[in-house]
Amino acid sequence: MGTVKTILVTRLSAMGDVAMTIPVMKQVLEDNPDTEIVFVTNRNWGALCANIPRLTFFPADVKGTHKGIKGLYRLFREVKKAHRIHAVADLHNVLRSKIIRTFFRLTGTPVATIDKGRAEKKALTRKENKVLQPLTSTIERYAVVFRQLGLRCEMGHKPVFPPRALTESITAVTGTKGAEKWIGVAPFATYREKMYPLEKMAEVLELLLQEPHHRVLLMGGGKQEVALLTELQAKYPQTILIAGRFALAEEMAIISQLDVMISMDSANMHLASLFGVPVVSVWGATHPFAGFMGYAQSADNAVQMNDLNCRPCSVFGNKPCFRGDHACMEWIKPEQISEKANKLTGAVKE
Repeated sequence: MGTVKTILVTRLSAMGDVAMTIPVMKQVLEDNPDTEIVFVTNRNWGALCANIPRLTFFPADVKGTHKGIKGLYRLFREVKKAHRIHAVADLHNVLRSKIIRTFFRLTGTPVATIDKGRAEKKALTRKENKVLQPLTSTIERYAVVFRQLGLRCEMGHKPVFPPRALTESITAVTGTKGAEKWIGVAPFATYREKMYPLEKMAEVLELLLQEPHHRVLLMGGGKQEVALLTELQAKYPQTILIAGRFALAEEMAIISQLDVMISMDSANMHLASLFGVPVVSVWGATHPFAGFMGYAQSADNAVQMNDLNCRPCSVFGNKPCFRGDHACMEWIKPEQISEKANKLTGAVKE
């Protein structure tokens, strides 16, 4: 075994994007036993990095200590003081990560950067002359960055993590995992254009709860989501409210025990993917073709309106519906979602 190489990886973004880096970094570490990774990301996402040998979580506080150019220089100095960095993998390629990598480049450190494929994503999402074809997945785009640094990274489809044991404080809320099939329902996303209407999701719950062997767990985060899910749980008392009650590490343990996750194009799809939990993903303004499908998820479990020629209208769902009727979500029938979930739990035989 030669000298250990330490790679600095940066991805300072939302939880879903960061979760998608985890399978790739784990694969890099498995394929390159003489390599370590120092991962600079949002200080709240440490639980994502737990239990991976030779992966060091380095928290960044870009709204506080590490804000602005001065703060990013401080972050650069802190990393350099704590670790000897041999190369930088920029998996974000935004202004902040460009500044960080520039500091390293000026000290002679090699740098590789993600190609986000902006031109082809523009062609996929434009209104006229849309080029509707699957693009390189984000997972593969991450893997290419490591290969540019001379590292092996042969992505497979195996789960990143095994299921995790539930602590007593969790089972006090969820009950123990017995013969029932656990279904996580995560109805929210950052943007309205990526969300299935909540009143229709309530109909999905009704359909799922008709099956006596289903235990439905309501998932989300943030005060507003917790408030809405609390109302939903009051309407359907057989469901279990998870949102707002657990830290990320505990929530990941719960997700690891699910039989199915129903999620939008959002973080919960990516968290479930880390444990190999099948996800019934619901797509509106965005599209799996843009490359953000959960790691190793089957396209067969995606629910979407395939015959709407305005889809996708954006990569991230952050543009308002130009039709004004959100047909891509409104026209999906609750049965389309519940039937896919029921097949995965065995409530409906193929």
